[in-house]
Amino acid sequence: MLDKLKGIEERFAELERRISDPAVIANNREYAQLARERSSLMEVIGAIREYRHTLGEIADHRVVLEGDDEDLRELAKGELPALQKRQTELEERIKTLITPRDPNDDRNVLLEIRAGTGGEEASLFANELFRMYTRYAERHRWKVESLSLSTTGLGGIKEVIALIAGRGAYSRLKFEGGVHRVQRVPATEASGRIHTSAVTVAVMPEADDVEVNINEEKDLRIDVMRASGPGGQSVNTTDSAVRITHIPTGMVIVCRDEKSQHKNKARALKILRARLLEAAQAEQDAKMAATRKSMVGTGDRSERIRTYNFPQSRVTDHRVNLTLHQLDQVLDGAIDPLIDALATREQAEALST
Repeated sequence: MLDKLKGIEERFAELERRISDPAVIANNREYAQLARERSSLMEVIGAIREYRHTLGEIADHRVVLEGDDEDLRELAKGELPALQKRQTELEERIKTLITPRDPNDDRNVLLEIRAGTGGEEASLFANELFRMYTRYAERHRWKVESLSLSTTGLGGIKEVIALIAGRGAYSRLKFEGGVHRVQRVPATEASGRIHTSAVTVAVMPEADDVEVNINEEKDLRIDVMRASGPGGQSVNTTDSAVRITHIPTGMVIVCRDEKSQHKNKARALKILRARLLEAAQAEQDAKMAATRKSMVGTGDRSERIRTYNFPQSRVTDHRVNLTLHQLDQVLDGAIDPLIDALATREQAEALST
């Protein structure tokens, strides 16, 4: 981690030097960009400086502990634990500050829960999982809105799609995507045999409204053509037809219906924007579908991220090998211990890259 901190400190020093350069100050755009980057590093630089100061104090106290002055040794011995605790706190704070953030972390969540292998038992557990996430959202004061719901006759859920809206919703719930396996004796099982069923969960960030930005100077080639008058008489032809080529995509729109060149151009631009919007939405939908597919797989029991074992009141997350014997609490929405472990793993992976 110290190598990463050194790089951050060197970059901050470089920014300090550059924003003091008269040539940079004269360039408003460059100065603003560098000033924003410097401002974004201020908090972590403050933590790094305090961390280095704390390390220095710890080193000084250890030197005193090896000295001959008994009073000073006792004083250093009493102060050292607090300094070491502060060192640990600063390390954790710095790790959080320097971990690259997922740009989707602050978004709302589109949550999909579907019954997988296991028939009616899987549908009943899908209902319990939906309740678990609803309770978890309530604990965080997030809003839950059911967008689509398909139920069974026995109180189960075949499929539910819900929007969970609240600050940081995706940063916490993004770890829940995958196959959730349940092991228990179904209420309809007379012989008392334990059945294993599966439910798939997909968690996606709520997409922004797709915007289409067109730079007319760079993105468009506009050609004016002759449009014939009534009856195709060449004597009535005018330079009013417009052909617009969208250079980035190669899309071509031709409008010749209006007599006015300006009206034809406006209509062609309107059609172009609509088609670009449709293409952008299709691309976004394809990305979301790929994300969902990677989460839920086939919905088979073997593709599990977590197991809920009712006879043992046990919940095991197989990605971090964490087991909790608190099944009732977990199903009531107390899933922070599981999410915290997964977030810590993500943070460690980000720091190692």
